[in-house]
Amino acid sequence: MSGVVTGDAVVLGLRPAKLPSRALALAIDLVVVWAAYLFISIALAIATASLDEAAVMAVSIAAFLLVLVGAPIAVETLSHGRSLGKLACGLRVVRDDGGPIRFRHALVRGAMGVVEILMTFGVVACIASLVSARGRRIGDVFAGTLVVRERVPTAHAVAVPVAPPWLAGRFAELDLSGVPDDLWLAVRQYLTRMRQLDAEVSRSLAERLAADLAARTGTPAPVGVPAPQYLAAVVGERQSRDARRAQASAVGASAFTGGTGPALPGPALPGVPARSAGSASSARPAPPAPSADSAETSAAPPPATGFAPPA
Repeated sequence: MSGVVTGDAVVLGLRPAKLPSRALALAIDLVVVWAAYLFISIALAIATASLDEAAVMAVSIAAFLLVLVGAPIAVETLSHGRSLGKLACGLRVVRDDGGPIRFRHALVRGAMGVVEILMTFGVVACIASLVSARGRRIGDVFAGTLVVRERVPTAHAVAVPVAPPWLAGRFAELDLSGVPDDLWLAVRQYLTRMRQLDAEVSRSLAERLAADLAARTGTPAPVGVPAPQYLAAVVGERQSRDARRAQASAVGASAFTGGTGPALPGPALPGVPARSAGSASSARPAPPAPSADSAETSAAPPPATGFAPPA
């Protein structure tokens, strides 16, 4: 899946972030980055007090580039588009096709951010976000990225359409291990949004997704089955397998924990006295009571041995 962007369905299933949420996330990131930069600058100034002016200037430039430029790039690359401010506001940077960003995307955004955020105090970025239909700044345009909302209200969640009954169980033997997660995500997003698309756009996109899915599974799509119904049936088969796998794991876990618990009392057998589920010591037979002879023997003093002095 190299792209799921069409003229009428721009980034299916993703909601572009608006300027207020992006500004709040940027403000949080700037506060954290500038606080770290000031702390590091003070520490470097104390450590380089004995150096000459040129060395101090070189260390200052290096600290500026590493903290204010390199750190945001590294954070966005390692977190796949989630900085501290975006994580707090429920935002994320993704590619135009909805996939996770790479180092080159974060590098372009960070390099352009020096000009449109740091040098102009965010004025250029705000103007570009207001002009863009999807709230993209210049760095997003050059990097091919988009800031979207990850936390969508529950009221907007749409269930995946159910496949028709005549396709139930038809793909039970289909190998789904080679289908990547981004393709599953694209198929689910299409199925939840296909009724909002133009008929021709929906048909071409469904055929494209069906061809990609058939190529990943190694089995061609059945002849005569419409592409949307084929996608819904395959997604339903995957959900059924996940549900069965989760149920089997839950049953295995309960069987494992139940086998080590205390034994419950069963029905009484004829000729066998019933006993409660107490401790193991209650199941042992009581020792026999000592007889009278043995009691007298144990009570009698032992015979005297050795030399006894005269009275």
